[in-house]
Amino acid sequence: MFAASGVAILANGGGAASAQGGPAGSVYQRGTEGEEAGQGDRIVTAAIAGLAKAESISARVRQLARVGDTVLKGSGRYVQQGTGREQRFRLETRLSSDTETFDLLEVCDGLFFWNYRQLGMQPATVQRVDVQRVHEHLEKLKVGPQPSDGPFIGGIQRMLTLLRQWFRFTTATAEELDGMQVWTIEGAWHKPLLAALLPAQAEAITSPAGITAADLPEGMPWSVRLAIGRRELFPFRIEWLAVPGPRPVTATTPEVVAVFELYDVQIGEPVDATAFVYKPAIEGLIDVTDQHLKELRRPRP
Repeated sequence: MFAASGVAILANGGGAASAQGGPAGSVYQRGTEGEEAGQGDRIVTAAIAGLAKAESISARVRQLARVGDTVLKGSGRYVQQGTGREQRFRLETRLSSDTETFDLLEVCDGLFFWNYRQLGMQPATVQRVDVQRVHEHLEKLKVGPQPSDGPFIGGIQRMLTLLRQWFRFTTATAEELDGMQVWTIEGAWHKPLLAALLPAQAEAITSPAGITAADLPEGMPWSVRLAIGRRELFPFRIEWLAVPGPRPVTATTPEVVAVFELYDVQIGEPVDATAFVYKPAIEGLIDVTDQHLKELRRPRP
């Protein structure tokens, strides 16, 4: 269910991320660290909106993830072009361990959203979502005009939108990341949603005492941490934190178990339109439009 679902426990590679282009300034200027509750959520919301409005984006992807005793490293790229309903995007990543490789490809060509996954030794799957039906469904939900429908379809915009749905971001701390000025924003689970996901622990989750990170199932993140550029409001890094290892565990302090990093970022520069062409074989293709529409909700305020 997470942006990290299956293998896409998205991850990092720790290196400098650099942006060129983008807005010259931000309404979120340096101030007291964590100066105002809710500031983090406003910055995340602005980052999602900025992605939707960008005429084009291209970036390289670096990943690192730890699953049990296995370390997976990976790379890929993200390309986006156009705004509104003309927007197209392509996200492709490959994570590899010593014994297995995991491939993920998401492409929106304007007509369909394609999702290809090859997870280790499992058979590859190709799923398709009818983009026009997504547009029609959003109209029924009375979702007002959007800079793009990407947050309801896939790619980086959808990833951030889901994180904002699952987690609550409050404060933002002004820091430096590999020479860049960024906001570091911590996100904690929205308790009612976490309780719905883990009904057996619902009472403990919603109690005043709550639960600890070690009480979550293995592989389930406890929190998320974002690094968003203070000038560009671009999401350069996403980190997932959890207590690793099979349950029960004695450790209770969450650690970074996966990171997803965008670097060599170009905003507003020409991109190769052939990146949005995808013609998979019909055999094995699954149309999941109905399921996708059932999962769509109006964005929270």
